[in-house]
Amino acid sequence: MPRPSDPVIPGVRVVLDARPLQDPDRAPATAAVLESLLAAYDAEPLDGESFAFLLRSDRDDPTADLTGLDVIGRRMLPPTGPLRAVAPTVDPWLLRGASLGAAWRADRGGAHGAVYHSVGAGVLPIASGLPIVVTLLDLAPWELPDAFRGGGLARFGSRLRRRLLHDAAAVIVGTDAVARSARRHLRVPPGRLHVVPFAPRPAFAAASTDDKHGAEGTDDAARLGLGPRYLVYPARYDARQDLATLFAALDRLARAGRPATLDPEVAWPPRVVLVGASPDDRAAIARMAARHAAGTSLVYAPALPDERVAALTRGARATLQPLVSDGIGLAAIESIAVGTPVLATATGALPEIVGPAGVLVPPRDPDRLAVALRAVWSDEALHAALVAATRERAGISPRTWADVARDTRRVYARVGVRQPPPVDDASAFVGRSPDAETSR
Repeated sequence: MPRPSDPVIPGVRVVLDARPLQDPDRAPATAAVLESLLAAYDAEPLDGESFAFLLRSDRDDPTADLTGLDVIGRRMLPPTGPLRAVAPTVDPWLLRGASLGAAWRADRGGAHGAVYHSVGAGVLPIASGLPIVVTLLDLAPWELPDAFRGGGLARFGSRLRRRLLHDAAAVIVGTDAVARSARRHLRVPPGRLHVVPFAPRPAFAAASTDDKHGAEGTDDAARLGLGPRYLVYPARYDARQDLATLFAALDRLARAGRPATLDPEVAWPPRVVLVGASPDDRAAIARMAARHAAGTSLVYAPALPDERVAALTRGARATLQPLVSDGIGLAAIESIAVGTPVLATATGALPEIVGPAGVLVPPRDPDRLAVALRAVWSDEALHAALVAATRERAGISPRTWADVARDTRRVYARVGVRQPPPVDDASAFVGRSPDAETSR
């Protein structure tokens, strides 16, 4: 709920690309952020605020359940998704026309202005006439250009997106480190960057105190054959993941032999359950693991609802995040929320999010990662200290999506509220000193 001291935030019309909600498997983090943000808006609507959603015409409408929002329209766009190579080039023009129509005469509905908001920054409209707000979740195409090198159309789309991001009225990021990276790679002017820290999804916030969630996690761990100790890795198989380094580290641990002090009932080498991997992901991951003789350490969880993923994370020894690029750190945020330490590479948003609530190692360093894995898995004193630090960090000013929504709305107001036109007649100076006015 808004705090009594909070200033009133003027409502604007928000033209919002909701298509990531229609295909969550393609960009799970984008869909998770967008769903959480809209749910927070829906729970606390603003006077004068209205929404125009842009959706794919060939998919169900996931925004129909948002009954608390003033939805003035839904624009159905043709599905360019199957033509992924041309979508970054074609979509900006489609979005331009749709956003212009959706924002027309927003003031007649009580709005104080209008903005276009894109979460994830997949595509942005060209010359829409609206202030563009981008919640930037990923810098990998620019941080890892060799991994994302495509054909001519793809390269043109990437350059176009870079230009549109540079020209956006506001770019929202989750941490100061990601803001610095956006300045370095995209040349976003500092005055247009806004740091709005993200929050754990409601299921993870609930799992931090609900014993029922702990029981569900134990049940899922038993069904997966994990035993009493396991590591959780929310994984997708793409260039952002440092999977080769993880598998090389697991191979080193297996060859080094079991620690003498480790409980005989605890598995060795460490067991890792991969959550969120698609069937294609699993096949690619299994092939890579086999090359490093690490396949026996892996367990693949089926698709699970958020509540069960939160419970499984709560019961884990630690959450693994071996990455070479990360612009959001949502898995680390949610792991800390349920009191589970994080073992991650020191890249992107992760150092700022994890802090003392885990162990950070350099990316692409299997020896350092192996040492950290061994310590987190088998050193009881170290693990107890990490758990205590994690719980302390989770308890310091816990953040919710209501906070994220409030901060995002402030950005809307800053760039989207129309200023009254200047008044130059004599009545403007009634009761004032003209000299005082001109000296401001």
